[in-house]
This record gives sequence, C-alpha cells and structure tokens, in this order.
Amino acid sequence: MISRDAVEWSKAAGSVPRILSLVTARDDALKAAAGALAEGLAVVVPTDTVYGMAADAFNPDATAAIFVAKSRPRSLPLPVLVSRPRQAWALCSEVPRAAEELVAAFWPGALTLLLPQAEGLTWDLGETKGRVAVRMPAHDDLLELISRIGPLATTSANRSGEPTPATIGEIAAAFGDAAGLYLDGGPSSADVPSTIVDLTGWRPKVTREGAIPGNDVEQVLDRLR
Repeated sequence: MISRDAVEWSKAAGSVPRILSLVTARDDALKAAAGALAEGLAVVVPTDTVYGMAADAFNPDATAAIFVAKSRPRSLPLPVLVSRPRQAWALCSEVPRAAEELVAAFWPGALTLLLPQAEGLTWDLGETKGRVAVRMPAHDDLLELISRIGPLATTSANRSGEPTPATIGEIAAAFGDAAGLYLDGGPSSADVPSTIVDLTGWRPKVTREGAIPGNDVEQVLDRLR
C-alpha cells in the first residue's frame, strides 16, 4: 500500500514512483526489493539511522548509478551493509582484534568500521584506496533483505551535502525514477548517521561521531591497550 504522504509528495514531483509498505505488506515488499536489486536497480530502504539508497555491492553499474543520482563524488566511496559479522569479515583482508571487540559491543547498530579490503573483489564502490566501510544495521527488515541478496552498497538517501529527508514520500519526490523501488518503513527513527571508526592505521581512530558516542567506542578500545 502506498502511503498518502508518499503519493502527495510524488504527485508534487510529477510522477508516482513505486513505493511499497513494509508495515502493511512486508513479505511482498521484501520480495520486490530483492528482485529489483538483483536486476541492478537502486532501492531506497529504511535503516536504523536515516533512509538509505542501496544497490547490490557487486554490481558496478548499480553502484555507479548511486553516485550519479546523489551527485556524490567518487572520492567518497560507498559503505557496505551486511547481515552478520562473518559476511563483513569475508570482505576484508584482515580483521584486527579491535574490530571483533567493537562488533561484539555495538553490532547490530550504528557503528561503521573501516577495514582493509580483501583482494580480488569485483565491485566498484568508488575510490576506496584499498579500504571498505562495513556495518550491520539494527533493522530487522533490512537485515532480512541483505540475507536474501547479499551485501548492499548503501548510503544516505539525500543529494550529496544535503540533509536526508525523514519520510519516504519526500525522498521519492526528490529522486523519482533514479531508484527502482522505495520501501516505506515510516518516518526515520533517527536523524544522525552512524559513527565511523578507522581500523586501517596503526591505532583505531573515530573519524566521524554519529549515533554512538565516541566515548563509548573509546571505552571498548581502552580494554585492548
């Protein structure tokens, strides 16, 4: 069922993108989203932070389309969402103990880890410089979708540098057919992004403080020093 809010905003934009409700038709919505992603389309999804625009991480054409839709520079590579830690570790060339401890403390949740990328991965996430940003979101619908389709390259559903709208209707009005499908999970539950910890240097470093306070991250890391 398309929400009244979504229809209002879509009409204002001159078209009605395909919007499916995770509240009233969860199974149909997830099946359609998995199909769209498998076809190489971008899908807007709710997360435990802000709405995100997602694509199959291993489809270079699909990830390239996200950069175009968002006017996002390739110097800002796309993060990857996973459904479990083991899936994240398979994308990395090494997993330091700090990563395991932070995952035990904060996953699923709003913590993104920057780790060395595994060699031989056939994807295009932008200018990664041999690194990959991974996160397991605390959102049951999204985790189910990832378990069906695999890791998703996902970034906030906004024009680069602008705030992310809280409702699917606003996002659909902004992006139109740039996404093949919009999943309506209700208004965003948070208005801040995830916290990012860089684990590729000689010591862990919080490079963006978001939903998880930096002090909480440091408390976990202090146990390793």
